[in-house]
Amino acid sequence: MASLQAQRLFLAPSSSSAPSSSSCTTRPQQQRSGAARCRAAVRVPSSLENLSLKIDWIEPARVPSPSVDGGSPPSLSVEKLRAIAEAAADRAEMHDIIGRQRDNWNHLLLHSTNSLTLAASAMAALAPAAPNMVALKASAGVLLASAAVTMAAVNKIQPSQLAEEQRNATRLWRELERGVRAQLAHTVVTKADVEDAMDRVLALDAAYPLPLLPGMLEKFPKAVQPARWWPKKKPAVQKSRSFGPRRGSAPSSGNGWTQELEEEMRGIVRVIKAKDEQEFLSVGKLVLGLNKGLALAGPALAGTAALATLFIGSGESSWASGAAVLGGALAAAVNTMEHGGQLGMVFELLRNCAGFYRKIQEDIEAALAEPDVERRESGEVFATKIALKLGRSLSDLKQFGKMASPSVREEDIKDFAGKLF
Repeated sequence: MASLQAQRLFLAPSSSSAPSSSSCTTRPQQQRSGAARCRAAVRVPSSLENLSLKIDWIEPARVPSPSVDGGSPPSLSVEKLRAIAEAAADRAEMHDIIGRQRDNWNHLLLHSTNSLTLAASAMAALAPAAPNMVALKASAGVLLASAAVTMAAVNKIQPSQLAEEQRNATRLWRELERGVRAQLAHTVVTKADVEDAMDRVLALDAAYPLPLLPGMLEKFPKAVQPARWWPKKKPAVQKSRSFGPRRGSAPSSGNGWTQELEEEMRGIVRVIKAKDEQEFLSVGKLVLGLNKGLALAGPALAGTAALATLFIGSGESSWASGAAVLGGALAAAVNTMEHGGQLGMVFELLRNCAGFYRKIQEDIEAALAEPDVERRESGEVFATKIALKLGRSLSDLKQFGKMASPSVREEDIKDFAGKLF
């Protein structure tokens, strides 16, 4: 009886629990090669008793070396392009903050200068009949002189134009950031992509500088030119393979490009040169001339009024008070027309619109200059982008095909290419 209980106690652990067993076997082939493999099996209870965990020795995977593109690994190009995207986002934030600051300058300087001028005009009007005439005319003279200096400084920097520069720069920097991030997400980054992005960054920095002095754009240029915020493209080498007007040949297509589409693009370029760009440049010249005249008239009127206050109360110079009041009032009116109407902003807006059409023109010319149509952007996609930029539908572009003909004179072109601006 005692021996039977001992047998039950001895056999109980094997039936109630799942002991682990391990074995190390050496095969003959492994003995000859000097290598051994160890395998361990763990048994789990109940329904999972058929599941075993096997641990084998695994050889380390070989990591392939990164391929080199243009002398640098693709990962390095990706990091550079990511740094450019971060810099573009930072530039956009900086231009946005500075643009709001300079817009506040325009409002604050406008109201403060007008307040100085009108207060001085009131003092000059009251000075002849006041017992403390000397104090009033001195105060009027100082205020008018301060207003003249302030007007001259404000007219030099044109805060409304500065604010428009920063607003447009913010939009362009954000557009650049979106383009770079889309390139990182959908395409293989090459060294040429990094160089192109860097050129665009430098061109934007030059077109819309952040510092006020020095480096500020000329506010009264001698010649009105379209704003340029994109780098100049290298001209493509002309080869024989290119779609063009060929007599007696059937229309052919490649990568979405046809002869009809090329004629439409050439017609759009011609209309932009003759109508859209010239329209904005001519109006820009008028606004620039008006702004320049007001910028000179405001300080001159305020300075004349300040000089007139010196003759108030001296002999029979009753005209001095009237001249000071009239000069101050006219100076305030001129200042309101110039900066309240934001003529500097209007001029910058016209320059940017002319630059917008100049960029469309250069994009089309660069696409048509590529001799290999397979290396161009898809013709259908390119036409869609141009139509969206011009505010037209794809069917509207067909009317520009006849504009490419030399028989059509520029004087006969009546319609504009763009409807957006």
